[in-house]
Amino acid sequence: MKKKDIQNRDDVYLLVSEFYKKVRKDTVLGPFFNRVINDWEAHIERLTTFWESSLFMSRKLEQRYHGNPLEVHIKVDEENDNMITSEHFGLWLNLWFETLDQNFEGEYAQNAKNRARKMGTFMFMNIFQARQHRDV
Repeated sequence: MKKKDIQNRDDVYLLVSEFYKKVRKDTVLGPFFNRVINDWEAHIERLTTFWESSLFMSRKLEQRYHGNPLEVHIKVDEENDNMITSEHFGLWLNLWFETLDQNFEGEYAQNAKNRARKMGTFMFMNIFQARQHRDV
């Protein structure tokens, strides 16, 4: 059966919700995310909006993401005694790619991989940079 590409918010919601089902069960990521996130429904809606905005930048959307994910992740890292490591980002990225490959194929699916890879690197570097500034 040929998979379709990511086409709309419903597809993004499917991707995000299936991805976080895996994250929540993961032995390394699960305990961390389950401790940090209290309202999974709201988190999935917020991340659906984030990824919809990221993937469909040129479209007119009902909702646009307005937030600072870097600031949020730096704060989460601080609140968790600087426990975020490259392993977390690698596991996160592997689960993201796995979920994409199981459900979609095409230009937007590939773009979702590319954006996640760049975003993970950006977050990883900035979290560690923020630690250096706190330690000074």
